[in-house]
Amino acid sequence: IEEDLIFFDFVRCDLDIKSNSSSHHTELYGEERLIVRRGQPFNIILHLKPGSGEFKPEAAGFTFTVETGTLPVCKACMFMRSTVDTEWSASATHDPSGNTLSVSISSSPNAPIGRYSLTLDQEGQTTSLGEFILLFNAWCPSDAVYMKSNTKKQEYVLAQHGQVYRGTHKRIKGLCWNFGQFDPSILDICLTILDANPKFAADADKDCSARRNPIYVTRVISAMINSNDDRGVLVGNWGEVTDGVHPGRWMGSGDILRQWAESGPVRYGQCWVFAAVACTVSRALGIPCRVVTNFGSAHDTDANLIIENVYNVDGEKISRDSVWNFHVWVDSWMTRPDLGSEFDGWQTSDPTPQERSDGVFCCGPAPLKAIREGELTKKYDTPFIFAEVNADVVDLVQRSSGETVKFAGSTTSVGRSISTKAVGSDERWDITHQYKYPEGSKEERKVFEKAQHNNKLQQQGEEPSLRLKIKLADNMIVGKDFEVSAVLTNNCTVAKTCTLMFMARAVGYNATRGQGIEFVTDIVEVLVGELKVKRSVTAQLTLLNTLPERLRDCSFTIEGVGLTDGKPITENIGTVEAKQEAKASISFIPTSVGSSKLLVNFDSDKLKNIRKRGRGPEVVVV
Repeated sequence: IEEDLIFFDFVRCDLDIKSNSSSHHTELYGEERLIVRRGQPFNIILHLKPGSGEFKPEAAGFTFTVETGTLPVCKACMFMRSTVDTEWSASATHDPSGNTLSVSISSSPNAPIGRYSLTLDQEGQTTSLGEFILLFNAWCPSDAVYMKSNTKKQEYVLAQHGQVYRGTHKRIKGLCWNFGQFDPSILDICLTILDANPKFAADADKDCSARRNPIYVTRVISAMINSNDDRGVLVGNWGEVTDGVHPGRWMGSGDILRQWAESGPVRYGQCWVFAAVACTVSRALGIPCRVVTNFGSAHDTDANLIIENVYNVDGEKISRDSVWNFHVWVDSWMTRPDLGSEFDGWQTSDPTPQERSDGVFCCGPAPLKAIREGELTKKYDTPFIFAEVNADVVDLVQRSSGETVKFAGSTTSVGRSISTKAVGSDERWDITHQYKYPEGSKEERKVFEKAQHNNKLQQQGEEPSLRLKIKLADNMIVGKDFEVSAVLTNNCTVAKTCTLMFMARAVGYNATRGQGIEFVTDIVEVLVGELKVKRSVTAQLTLLNTLPERLRDCSFTIEGVGLTDGKPITENIGTVEAKQEAKASISFIPTSVGSSKLLVNFDSDKLKNIRKRGRGPEVVVV
C-alpha cells in the first residue's frame, strides 16, 4: 500500500571497501575503490539522517539496481530474495542505534565481469550509491572458474611473479617474470583491453553480456594481446630489432600494459612475452592461469598433424612446417558446459599470432583432456594445439623431377618436457603427462591414430630406405668447438650410393634461420641488504665480461613487485672492456611490506638478455 511505504533519507553510502576486499581476496588491488568477486555477498552501509524511523523490511519500498555496459543487465529487489542462487539479491539490517542501514548484496555467479554502477530507487527517486568492479571468483563453487585448492588459487590467481621457461628440452632455463596484476592501473587497463576488442565496437551490449563466460573472455584475451587484427597490446618481431624494445629485455607485464594504454601497440614481443602478459590479464580479471612452455613445439601449417620438412637437392628447406625449440602459451582453468563436464579443467589458449581462428589471430581455449585424448572435434583450435605437442615429423628431399623421397623422420621429437612453475615454489613442474600419453607408448600411438581419423587425414609415405642419425657432443659450450657424429643406416638388401652433406646454421627458437652466433651467459650476482618500506635501498650489480672484446651500450635494469613502484629502473653504464666487470648501483624505494623478488637484466651490443640464473633474489620488506 503506497501510503504505508517507508522512505529512508541517508547522508552518505559507505562501500565498506576494507572489509569487502578482505572477504573477496581483493586486498592487493588497494583500498581506493570497491572490487569484489561474483557469486559472493558484499556489504554497503547507508548512514541515515536522524529521525528516519524504524526499519521494517516488509514496508520498505526501494530496490537496488546494478548496471554494466550500456544497458542494465540485472536488477535486485531488496527484500524479495530469490530461491535460485543464480540471481542477484539483497537484504538489510537496521543498526539498533537507528543511524545506519547495513545492506548485503549477493551477485550472481554467472554475472558479466566489468565495471558496475549501483543505484537506489525509492519509488522513482533514484540515488547513485557508487561504482564497483566485479571479477570472476575462483573461491565460489558456483562460478565457472572455481578451484577447490586454496594453494592453487594462491598460485594461479594471486601470485604476482613466476617463472617462464625457455631454451631446449636438454637445456631448460627459467626466466623470472613480474606479472604485477595488482599494480596500480593494471586492472583498469585489462578492462580497457576488453573494451578495445572489435566485438565490443560491433555490439557493445552483446559483448558486455558475453563477459559472463570465461571461455569468451579468454578467447578475447588471446586475440587482443597481439596486435595483428586490431590495436592489441604487442607487436611481434622475430627478426632484427632496430626500433622499440627487444623482446628479451622485458622483465614484467606492467610496463608493457601501461605503454599500451598510453600510446597503443607496444614494440616488441615474442611468445614468452605474449603468454606472460596474457597471464597477467587473466589473473587480474580473476581467471586462474599458468604459463606453459612446450619444448620441441610443432607449427603445423597445413593441419595434417605431420611436420613435413621438405628440402631441395641443395639442402635448402622449401616447406613452411617447422618445429620451434620452444613455444610458450597459457592454460586457464574453467568449466566447459559447451563440451561436457569431462572437458572441465585446464584450457590452452595462445596469444602469439601464428594461424587464424575464425578469421582472427587467436587460439583456444582448447581442453587439455581433448588434446590428450585426440578429440580434435572439440573447440577451440584443438587440432592445431594437438599438433604442437604430438605431431610426427617427416624429412623429405625433393628431386629436380619434383618427386619427394622420405629420408628420415621421428614420432618422438615433438612435445617434450612441457613445463610450468610448480605450485608454491620456483621449481619447474613437468606437465607433459597432462597433454599426452608417454611418448611412443601404445596409448600415445592409438591417440595419434584416432586424432588423424578425427582430422580426416591419413599418414603418408613409407619407411625410408636410408636412415641418418646425428649426435652432438653432450658438453657443448657456447663459443667453443664441438664434435658432431653421423650414423647412416642402409635398410635395403642391396648397396646404395648416396651423397652425405653437413650444413650448420644458426637457428632461432622458432625455427627462423639466421647467420651469426650470439654469446649468452648467466653470471649476474645481486647482493641486497635489509629492506624497509619507504626507505631507499641500493642494489650493487656486477657482471664479468668473459668475451675477448669490449661491450658497448651496456645497462642494468631492475624490477620487482612492491619494490620499484611497478616500473623497471635502468642504469646505463656505457662501455665495458674485455675481461672487465660491469658494475652499477641502482637505488629504489620499496612501497609495500612482504616477500618479493628483485629481477635483474643486463643488456649490451653483444650480450643480450642476461639474467640471474634461476629465480630472482628473494627479499623481505619490513
